[in-house]
Amino acid sequence: MKKFPVILLCALAVLSIQWGSFANAAPDPSKPNILILLADDLGYADLGIQGSKEIPTPHIDSLAHNGVRFTSGYVSSAMCSPSRAGLLTGRSQSRFGHDINWEPEWPVDPDDRRGLPLLEKTIADHLKPAGYRTGIVGKWHLGEAPPFHPNKRGFDEFFGFVGGGHNYFTAHYRESPPLNHYNTRLERNGVPQPAAPGYLTTVLGDESAAFIHRNREQPWLLYAAFNAPHTPLQATPELLERVKHIGDKKRRIYAAMIVGMDDAIGRILQQLRDDSLEERTLIFFLSDNGGPPEDNASANTPLRGRKGQMWEGGIRVPFLAQWKSVVPAGKIYDRPVSSLDILPTALSASGATSIADQPLDGVDLVPFLTGRKAGNPHEFLFWRIAERGIWAVRSGDHKLITQGGKTSLYDLTKDIREARNLQGKMPEVEPRLRNAHNEWEATLTTPLWTVFKTPEHQAADEERRKRIRNMR
Repeated sequence: MKKFPVILLCALAVLSIQWGSFANAAPDPSKPNILILLADDLGYADLGIQGSKEIPTPHIDSLAHNGVRFTSGYVSSAMCSPSRAGLLTGRSQSRFGHDINWEPEWPVDPDDRRGLPLLEKTIADHLKPAGYRTGIVGKWHLGEAPPFHPNKRGFDEFFGFVGGGHNYFTAHYRESPPLNHYNTRLERNGVPQPAAPGYLTTVLGDESAAFIHRNREQPWLLYAAFNAPHTPLQATPELLERVKHIGDKKRRIYAAMIVGMDDAIGRILQQLRDDSLEERTLIFFLSDNGGPPEDNASANTPLRGRKGQMWEGGIRVPFLAQWKSVVPAGKIYDRPVSSLDILPTALSASGATSIADQPLDGVDLVPFLTGRKAGNPHEFLFWRIAERGIWAVRSGDHKLITQGGKTSLYDLTKDIREARNLQGKMPEVEPRLRNAHNEWEATLTTPLWTVFKTPEHQAADEERRKRIRNMR
């Protein structure tokens, strides 16, 4: 009889150990973490993996070495806010009128209705019901007024700023006038944070790593939206020292900002390794649009054009993906893909179901990368900025584009620089692309706002300014 308590204690001890093991078990491997790393206004040629000999980017490059580089990777718009709207919804932003940026006002008018329409579902909205902890660190730029706040758009955690740009030296942030959206304090879940010395890109990298570590016991989605290398051109002396070989001052600062972003991404990737999460994290890296060389000294070589244009330099971007347990390492994939594919790929990887009321425009890319599917992921890719009267459509090798009041046709596999206009020379191709564009455009809604002011918009803006003056 005396042996019974000992046996019972041993059994309880074993159960305790087993229970502790269950309690500390790794997250469900069938639900990979989703990490989206977004650069802002990055030039097509400004990474080592993209051919740059000037700017060292070993951490970003490692994603291509350990995963896939999409050499025909596109975003859904040639400018910041619409591109982000497409990426986060998996739907062309022109379908719901989010067609162009807007001029921000500060303080924010609480009645401002410019932003990602509230009926649209974000990637965070989709993944939360599947048990994911959702977070965004960095730039939002999808609406400054309270209804558009990230915490109301499916994101459990938000650290960053809601506007379209920001000063990089955080000690300069303030709460009192003169205010603009570039020098307001960073916020955490709607609460302004105390100003403290630091370089914004580094701060965002540290916050991203902290999110990963904090949520290591459950599946998570992290949207790390850097504002580097968007203007203002600002870098620390230490970063500038690492690119001192670049003679042009403007480009040297720009390069230093990219080096700082690469460091921050290295910090994030190291956190994945420290927490044993790298093998089961699906990672995407891309820019929100092409570089604007006149503004930030970026280089889109060999592409024509820049941010805000439908030439390849405005919409084709550095685009990388890594999923070590699934996607082959060192793969180069040249068939056209889109930022619209990120959300459907994440849904398929996680087993989550779309909760959008309308069909998604993207596709799951993994079967194409593993060889389970052949051919092009898309028959057509489309772009539009209605206010500027510009649009484009790509199918296979060919692209039809209206830019600057002129329509042109190109074979991108033979002419990536878009130098030889084939309009009128390929009668079997051009009508097909034009008809496809016209059919697509017929499904789109009218843009919800404009930058060029109509009398109606001017009257509304004046009323908004009166309300803002009364708020001060």
